[in-house]
Amino acid sequence: MRFFLIVFVLIFNNISAQNIYWSEDQKLIWDNFKSKTNNLGGSTVVAYTHCGWEYSATTSSDPKVPVKITIKTVFNENKSWKDVKRINDYVLLHEQKHFDIAEIHARKLRKEVSEKIKTTADYNKFFKSIYAKISSEYKNFQANYDRATEHGMNKEKQAEYNLLITEELEKLNNYQKL
Repeated sequence: MRFFLIVFVLIFNNISAQNIYWSEDQKLIWDNFKSKTNNLGGSTVVAYTHCGWEYSATTSSDPKVPVKITIKTVFNENKSWKDVKRINDYVLLHEQKHFDIAEIHARKLRKEVSEKIKTTADYNKFFKSIYAKISSEYKNFQANYDRATEHGMNKEKQAEYNLLITEELEKLNNYQKL
């Protein structure tokens, strides 16, 4: 019986764990933030958005064969947290922009991949370095965003970043998919 219960709990946790893939038509809502734990610590943190990318590549043992790469921007509900006593629509918009920043950099990754990687040989030679470069830019952008906007508390800087993020998404609109 104990084994069955553990299996049920594991299956239930996997079913209830949900990733949201970035879409222009779907914005985050507070119900998407399901973690009960503030992993960042500190009393100034109102919410945390756990987002990034998932990618897959279909390669061949023949280096000349074309490679198929898929890159998705993902939000993990079970690792995203909110302080239910302090949330509001303004904070939610700040958190949505974190997700949008992840999509901007996924588009940058898709752009570089589409320009430089055509075959399995190209993938083996270039993908790791392209990914590392874009990933570093992404982490720096996220940190600068929080620093400049003071985690959304500086409304003037937040408005500037809102505009910048919208412009970057539009500029890279052709790279929503590979």
